[in-house]
This record gives sequence, C-alpha cells and structure tokens, in this order.
Amino acid sequence: MGDQLKLLDRLTDKGLDLAVHFGPKLLVAILILAGGFFVGAWIGRATARLLARARLEPPVSRLIERAARVFVFLPFVIVALQNLGVELLPLIAGLSVAGAGIALATQGVLGNVVAGLTIIFTRPFRIGDYISIVKEEGEVLAIELFTTTLGHADLSRVVIPNRRIVGEILHNYGRIRLLSVEVGIAYDTDIGAALKVVGEVLAANPHVLKDPAPGCRVKQLADSCIDVVAVGWVRIPDYGMVAGELNRALVEAFRARGIAIPFPQREVRMLT
Repeated sequence: MGDQLKLLDRLTDKGLDLAVHFGPKLLVAILILAGGFFVGAWIGRATARLLARARLEPPVSRLIERAARVFVFLPFVIVALQNLGVELLPLIAGLSVAGAGIALATQGVLGNVVAGLTIIFTRPFRIGDYISIVKEEGEVLAIELFTTTLGHADLSRVVIPNRRIVGEILHNYGRIRLLSVEVGIAYDTDIGAALKVVGEVLAANPHVLKDPAPGCRVKQLADSCIDVVAVGWVRIPDYGMVAGELNRALVEAFRARGIAIPFPQREVRMLT
C-alpha cells in the first residue's frame, strides 16, 4: 500500500511539473491556433466577396476561398508547434513519407481531384449546361473536386466521378436544345399551307425561343404520307414538356384547317 502511495505521489509531482512547464506553452499554442482560425475565416470571407464581383464559377470561388484560409492558417500552425518545442524538420520528413504512402493508397481519389481541378479551370461545361458523356446525360447541377452531378427531368440525379469525365468525348448542348417534332400529311395536301400552319404553331408556343428562329421543312416522302418536321430551340427545363405541347397543337391546328394526317395503310390486290 505504501509503495502505491509513493508511486501516486511521484506521478502527481511529475504531472504538476509538466503542467507548470508545458501548461503556459500549450495555452499560448491554443490561443495562436484560435487566432489563426479567426484570421483565416476573415480572409476567406473577404476573398469570397472579391470573387463574387469577378463572377467566377462557384467551384472556382470555393476552391480559392479554401486555399486562402489554409494559406493564412498554416503559418499560425507552424508558430504554435515551435512554441511547443516541436522540431519541424523531422516532422516534415515524417509527413512526406506518410504522404507518399497515402498517395499510393488513394490513387483513385487523387485522380478525381486532379480531374476536378482540370474541369474547374478549363471549363468544358458550366453549371446549368446540358451535357452528354459516358453514356449519361443531364443538366449540370454541381461541379465539385471529386464528382460532377447531373440532373434529369424526373428529378433524379447522376453522380459521376470526375476522372470518368476528363479524357472522354463530351457533348455540351449548352443551356438550350434543338427540338424536332415530326408529323405526316396526306399526299394531296397543299404543302405550302401545311408548312404555314406548322410555322404558326411554333410561333404561338411561348416556350419556343424566337432566337435562334424556329423553322419547318419537308423531311421525306414516306410510304403513306409526306413527313414534315418542325424544329425549334427551347430551354433545358422546357425540353420534355414542349414536345407534347407541339404535338397536340399540330393535331388541333391540322384538324381545324382540314389537313389530313393519314395513318399507315397498304393496298393489297389479289389477282385470280
């Protein structure tokens, strides 16, 4: 029992010595880190305000803001470690070795980061564009360091790793798409009158853009009808809806003008 009490006393004395010796240094180090955190946050907010005036892409703005915070906070970390008596050279060497091992173990993650930086700075597409890539397509909702998120008309989302995007063939539709709607008219129809009706339907739809101008033409001479195609540019969110609106409007306009839309038919003759 006496030996245990002596050991406890020695541990208590050692703890007090460490507290007296390192306590003030630890407190100063915590204050330095806290000061660095608040200074970094202030610099980050100031950087964000400056970048907002430059109207950069959101991913670029966030990346620069975070880099500014880290760049300001890092000297405070170094000063805090020096205040605690930590030797920085062995620490840096150890971190370098550990960083090499981590880099080998996380090649896929680092590949996504590098690809994300490539996308952010080369800007092959922007948020709001409609793109098609790696058998997926959709409106670009977010561009992050690791992934790019696409949105579909059914409100679902597709998250693509950035390394699957860089180096692939990319089709960027921009913020508008060309919509084509086909309709058949009978062979005895006045083609000029039919094309005029199609043009009126396109002009009457509020979702069809006036610039670029819509148009219509005869596409082909099919077996049972003459195929007429109406083309117009629409905004990405309106693409799916406008096709249905135009189909309905064309049917109603043709019926009102007495223009027949023939159904497929074949004439069979039997010789005896």
